[in-house]
Amino acid sequence: MDPSKTAARDANCIFCKIIDRQIPSNIVTEDETCIAIRDVNPQGPIHILILPKNHVANITEVKDAQLLGSLFMKVGEIAKSEKLDHGFRTVVNTGEHGGQTVDHLHIHVIGGRHLEWPPG
Repeated sequence: MDPSKTAARDANCIFCKIIDRQIPSNIVTEDETCIAIRDVNPQGPIHILILPKNHVANITEVKDAQLLGSLFMKVGEIAKSEKLDHGFRTVVNTGEHGGQTVDHLHIHVIGGRHLEWPPG
């Protein structure tokens, strides 16, 4: 059985719709836990979003340490496959003041150029 069809979803969430293939996206990789897509509004030459397949609004609502570990392991895999050898930024926005615009946990992997500090 396809785990993406049995996972918890929010029918109003754009990322859940992407996971369920109701909205097209440029998929980088996918496994039973997550899907990684290219951001439609990239902030660098490489900008990938890693989304857990189960709907979780943000990092403060995660109850599964193994899920977080899997997501962050995926960051490393993607950085290697995208040849981000000179570095990259990993961002998890949380809440309105944190810059989160979609209420579905996602990790940004941004690279391919020198990134300035401080952000935002």
